[in-house]
Amino acid sequence: MWQDRQFRDFPELLRPTDLLVFNNTKVFPARLYGRRAGLKSQPVSRRNPASREFLRGRIEVLLTRQLRQDPNEWECLVRPGRKLGVGERLFFGDPEELQAEIIAQGEFGERRIRFAPVDDFFARIERIGHIPLPPYIDRPDSSEDRERYQTVYARERGSVAAPTAGLHFTPEILSRIHQRGIETTEITLHVGLGTFQPVRAERVEEHRIHSERYSISAETAAKIQQARRHSRRVVAVGTTTVRTLEYAAQLQGEIRAGSGEANLFIYPGYEFRVVQALLTNFHLPESTLLMLVSAFAGTENTLRAYNHAVNQRYRFYSYGDCMLVE
Repeated sequence: MWQDRQFRDFPELLRPTDLLVFNNTKVFPARLYGRRAGLKSQPVSRRNPASREFLRGRIEVLLTRQLRQDPNEWECLVRPGRKLGVGERLFFGDPEELQAEIIAQGEFGERRIRFAPVDDFFARIERIGHIPLPPYIDRPDSSEDRERYQTVYARERGSVAAPTAGLHFTPEILSRIHQRGIETTEITLHVGLGTFQPVRAERVEEHRIHSERYSISAETAAKIQQARRHSRRVVAVGTTTVRTLEYAAQLQGEIRAGSGEANLFIYPGYEFRVVQALLTNFHLPESTLLMLVSAFAGTENTLRAYNHAVNQRYRFYSYGDCMLVE
């Protein structure tokens, strides 16, 4: 059974003994525009005048994951994908603040690139990068998006998309939660391809989710373990929080402090070990996010809730409405 409520009611929907867990990742301007060297393009000539304009054409790179073994290497998505092969050199900024080379290609068109080492890499990214708004927001990003497409508790830089369930919170809502004496804590999972890559496999069990970097502090681990020992609810804000906690529990049997790469794909049939309530937005069809919610709430319950949301004209996706699943 469901109820239609306003998000300002959320603090009162929590139990006094709940432990509320947030993902404190911060979106950075991960979309870069630049130009390519055109190493494999046809030479400029009178017979091929279009190649000159092609060499000047803009290319787009979306950084999705910084590799742990070499901080200069990143996984990314590129446009135009067919024209950007291994060995291509890329230039960003004016003057060229960053240079990179494509060193590998992934299974679904992803690329791995290596940046030439520079001082203050992220300072340069902040200057020349763009906030990677979701593709269904059909407009260029603006300076206001650096604040709007961000949770009010964002701290740890590294995401290419906001953990959208957290966008509903305001300082006033957080204050009311604390005034009720409800305990809160934070984990970090940097949102990348693992969160928004669609399921392409014909059998859901064959889908492989991309790894995303996470970390859990000693303080957070202690709070979660204490809540579990005393049979208190662990309430996750967003699917990224769920995947982090469940991955850590599956890996070690309990929540311990540490960091790593989470790649847990949760779909119906999964047995949850940690999370007992979930705040989440309404997600795209055929997404791993919707499958996680279906695993938590049950497929039929989820479909009924989504039909109700459609009938009530709820807003979907990143800036849309949310639901608390208990």
